[in-house]
Amino acid sequence: MRISRLIIAVPLLLAVALPACAASNSADAPHVQVQLVDKELAVYAPEYIDAGLYFKLEPGWHIYWKNPGDAGEPTAIVWTLPKGVHAGPMQFPAPKRLPLGPLMDFGYENEVLFPISLTVDSFFKPGTTIRLKAQVSWLVCRATCIPGKADLELDVPVVASKPAGNRIVIDLFRRLQNGPAAQTMPQPFPANRKAVFQPTPTGFRLVVETGQKETEATFFPEDQDTLDNPSPQKFTPTATGLILDLKKDANLAADPAKLKGVLELPGGRAYEIVALREVSFGVAGMETSPAAAPTFALGVLLRTSALAFLGGLLLNLMPCVFPVLFLKGLALVHTGHRELHKLRAHGLAYAAGILVSFWALVGVLLGLRAAGATLGWGFQFQSPVFLALMAGLLFFLGLSLAGQFEIGLTLTSAGGFLAQKQGYTGSFFTGVLAVVVATPCTAPFMGAAIGYALSASALVTFAVFTALALGLAAPYVALTLQPAWTRILPKPGAWMEVLRQAVSVPIFITVIWLAWVLAAAYGAGVLAALLASFLLLAVAGWFLGRWPAKRWAATVAALILLGVIGLAIFGQKLVGESNGKAIQSSNTILNSAAANGWEPWSAEAVSRYQAAGRPVFVDFTASWCLSCQVNERVALNRPEVQQAFQSANVALLRADWTLHDEAITQALAALGRSGVPAYALYTPGQSEPQLLTEVLTPGIVTDALSKLPKTTR
Repeated sequence: MRISRLIIAVPLLLAVALPACAASNSADAPHVQVQLVDKELAVYAPEYIDAGLYFKLEPGWHIYWKNPGDAGEPTAIVWTLPKGVHAGPMQFPAPKRLPLGPLMDFGYENEVLFPISLTVDSFFKPGTTIRLKAQVSWLVCRATCIPGKADLELDVPVVASKPAGNRIVIDLFRRLQNGPAAQTMPQPFPANRKAVFQPTPTGFRLVVETGQKETEATFFPEDQDTLDNPSPQKFTPTATGLILDLKKDANLAADPAKLKGVLELPGGRAYEIVALREVSFGVAGMETSPAAAPTFALGVLLRTSALAFLGGLLLNLMPCVFPVLFLKGLALVHTGHRELHKLRAHGLAYAAGILVSFWALVGVLLGLRAAGATLGWGFQFQSPVFLALMAGLLFFLGLSLAGQFEIGLTLTSAGGFLAQKQGYTGSFFTGVLAVVVATPCTAPFMGAAIGYALSASALVTFAVFTALALGLAAPYVALTLQPAWTRILPKPGAWMEVLRQAVSVPIFITVIWLAWVLAAAYGAGVLAALLASFLLLAVAGWFLGRWPAKRWAATVAALILLGVIGLAIFGQKLVGESNGKAIQSSNTILNSAAANGWEPWSAEAVSRYQAAGRPVFVDFTASWCLSCQVNERVALNRPEVQQAFQSANVALLRADWTLHDEAITQALAALGRSGVPAYALYTPGQSEPQLLTEVLTPGIVTDALSKLPKTTR
C-alpha cells in the first residue's frame, strides 16, 4: 500500500464532514485560497476560454503535482459545463522536490496557476452568458495534511468582438509564466532529439540529447512507485545533453518499457519526455559508464566462461545429479568392454543432450527476458506442475530400477518412450535429464557466471551457458575418450542387478525431496494429488511388468500416464485453493526462523536496520535448493556462527525464493546473481554489500563478520 493512503486515510474520512465552500469563483480554506480565473473575462464564440485554477498558499504549506511522490494526492478538477463547451486537461507546471522526513513529495509552495483551455462552439450568441461550474479537490500539507474541496462557478459573457481581456488575470498569467519567479510549464520534447534509458543493477540510466551541454537537471517521474524518490539523481553533463542515474523503487516488480515524466532544465526549460528502453545508447557525444549493464569484454567473457566450466564440473558432485551419474556408470559397465568407438559415441550423445538442453534453456530465458520477464536459475522449480511431473518421472524410473518392470532410462516425448538406456537416444536423453534435475543446485562459481550471462548480450549468454554445459558433460566424455581409464571398471556380472536395484534408493530419495518441496510450498491438497499420481504410475508399472510384451498393456500404461499428466494439471488448480495454507505454512516456517533469530527479508527491512547502524546478513534460499539446506546445517546454524552473529549485532534476514517472488528476483539481479544460494552482508554506511561464496563454512562466515567495523557492534 502506498504511503499516501496511510497518511491521508483519516483526513479523507474527516473530509466527508467538511462543508463545501460556498459556490463562487473563489474560496478560502485552511492554509489555502483557490480561485477559478478567466484570462479574457469574456469569450467571442467560437473561441477558446483561457482559464486557470489559481492557488495561494500560506508559507510552509504545499499542494501536489499529478504524481505526488511518496505521499499525498494530486489536485483535481471536475467540470459541469453547458452543452457546446469542452474543457481540456488541467496543465501541471513543473513541480519542486519537497522533502518530508525520509520521504520526498512533488508539489508546489507559495502560489501556483494550473492553466486550462476550454473551447466554445459557435451557436452561443452575443449577449448570452456561459456558466462554468467546477468541483475542485486538493490536499494541503506541512507537518499534517488537510483535504479540501470547493464548488466554484465562473460566468463568462459572450461578446460580439474580441474581448480586451481581464487586466488583473492577464498580469497574474504573465507574472507566473514569464516573471522572475515564473513557474515552468513543460513543453513537448523536440522530435529531432533523443531520450532513452537503460536499466542498471540498482536503477536506470537516463540519457537525453538536448543539443547543448547542460549544467543541471531534475527528472520527475509521471508513474508512481517507479523511482526511489528521496534518492539523489546523479547528474553527468555530456557534449550534447546529459545523463541522469536514477535509483529504482525497491518494490518495482519489473523494469518498465519506457520512462515518462518531466525533465526540468536551467533557464526556465522543462520538457515532457517519454524515454524508451535501449540496450546500448550509441548516442554521439554521450559517454557511458561501467554502472550500466555489463558490456562485452573478451577478458571478462573468458574468465566468466572458465568459472561457468568449473561450476559445471562441480555440478556433477551435487546431490541433484548424483542419481543420473549412477545410471551412466551402469551404462559404462555395459559398454566398457565392447567396441570403443561405440563407447565414445555414447559419450558424445550424452554431451549433445546436455548441450541441446542448455541451449534450449538459453532460448527460453532470452525470449522471456526480451518480453520483460525477470527470471532466475532454477525458476522452473517454482512451478507446481513441473515439480509434480519431475517427481512422477523419477518415481516411474525408480520403479523400473527396483525391478517392477524393464524399461531402460527413458523420457517421454510426443506421447511415447524414446529409447532404451543402452541406445544412443537413451544416452542423449540421459544428458537432458541431468540438466533438468541439476538446475536447482547452483554449484560453486556458477552464481556470478550466470548472473553476468543473463544480464549481458545474447551472444555472451550463449557462450557462458555453453561453457557450463561442457563442464557438466566433461567427466563422462573424458572417460569415454580415454579407453584405458575403463580398465578400473569392474567386469559385468550378477552384482549389476543388485547395483541397479540399489540405484533406485537415491532416485526415491530425490522423489521424497521433490514431494517435500511441493507440500511445503503448496499445501497438503497438492501433495495428495501427487501421491495419487504415484499410485497410478505404480499401476502402470504393474501392467508393464506383468505383461511386458503385450501391446495392449503398453497402451493401458500410456493412458495411465496421460491421466498422471492430467492430475498434475489438476494439482495446478489446487494451488489457488491452497495458497492460504501455503502462506500459513510459510508463516509458520518464518515464525520458526524468527525464533532462531531470522526474520523475513524485505528491502525496507535492510534499509531500516542499516539506518539504525546495524549490519545485515541476508540468506537468499529456497526449499528446493539442496545446496542452501546444506549451507544452513553446516554453517549458518552452527553455534559458533550464531554466536558471531550476536556478537557483531547482525540483523538476520531470510529471503525465501521457494515460491516466485519478484522482489527477491530483482534483489538477486541487483547483486549480479540469478539463483540461490546467495549470501549478502550489508555494512552500515556502505551502499554495496559483501557477497559470500555459494558454498559456506563456519570459517567463511565468521571471517567476514570479523572484518565489520567495531562501531557496528
